Amino acid sequence: MLLVLCVDLDDDLGRKTGVETPVVGRDAVEAAAVELATADPEDSDVNVLFEGIHIADSIDDETVEVAAVTGCEGDDVAANREVGQELDRVLAGLSTGEDVRALVVTDGAQDESVIPVIRSRVHVDGVQRVVVRQAQDLESMYYTIKQVLDDPETRGTLLVPMGILLLIYPLSIVANELGFPGTGFGVVSALLGLYILARGLGVGAWLDTAVDRARAALFTGRVTLITYVVAAALLVVGGVSGAQSLEAAQTDSSMALGVLDIVAALLYGSVRWFAAAGVTSSLGRVTDEYLAGEFRWRYLNAPFYVVAIAIVLQAVSAFFLGLATLEFMAIALTGGTLLGVVSTLSFAIAESRSQQRAGAA
Repeated sequence: MLLVLCVDLDDDLGRKTGVETPVVGRDAVEAAAVELATADPEDSDVNVLFEGIHIADSIDDETVEVAAVTGCEGDDVAANREVGQELDRVLAGLSTGEDVRALVVTDGAQDESVIPVIRSRVHVDGVQRVVVRQAQDLESMYYTIKQVLDDPETRGTLLVPMGILLLIYPLSIVANELGFPGTGFGVVSALLGLYILARGLGVGAWLDTAVDRARAALFTGRVTLITYVVAAALLVVGGVSGAQSLEAAQTDSSMALGVLDIVAALLYGSVRWFAAAGVTSSLGRVTDEYLAGEFRWRYLNAPFYVVAIAIVLQAVSAFFLGLATLEFMAIALTGGTLLGVVSTLSFAIAESRSQQRAGAA
């Protein structure tokens, strides 16, 4: 037995006419087609229903039944599931002992996405696509474009560069009006270059991860969110202070500064602020670990290490700038080293004793 199955995936038949589906039988399908054509003469599903009737009438060498099944609007997964359920009811209602085969009639590529669902229930002999001759492949092209635009990855890859390129002309007009010829092209080229560079380096994924972490820190009350912001501000201040220190060193020197002197001047002006940023961020991390119940004594080494390194760099840079003696640098190097060693030993002993007390308890 051949079942001519007309598929309306988005349920235009049910929504526009109120006809209950599935519709089984030639007369019932014809009546439903007439109702749909009356309600919306431009609906392509009208052609599907009449094509199903035409195919059923043209076959006279075997038993033929025609039926119409529908899905639902919006969700393709739910629509496919609905079509499968209606097909089960159609097959259950066919009173025949013959093997049932299906010939699926659709109006385009979108409805054909349900073919695997139909094949899981009945053998499919073929698929008949019905389109208006003047609009051959129009719906397939529309569906393909729609799928491309619905995909975030493809949308970002295609539309963003196209949008940036389309900005060249209006930006060029604005630049010419403002007396900056060529600025528009330069801005658009820079935007396109930044986009391509970001795509190549995977900056988008990194930004998404950073935003997710910041959001989690904000809503879970983590201290690091505040300390990182403060540390970033201190780093900016340190950079400005380093630049000012370099400018002062260049002003005081009658000769051009060498590379070593430039590095020393930058370090001398900025290292204190950088150390403050490191201590601030490390204390915030230690606080969060303590609040989370994952505190370890060795975590307290971080701020002491930062201070020790800052002392060493400050002394070395001051010596090269002629602001400190060799003896002072030696004392600073020794003090920084001792600070790091003492902190490491102290917190290691404290953590060992803490573990022993925990084991004894």
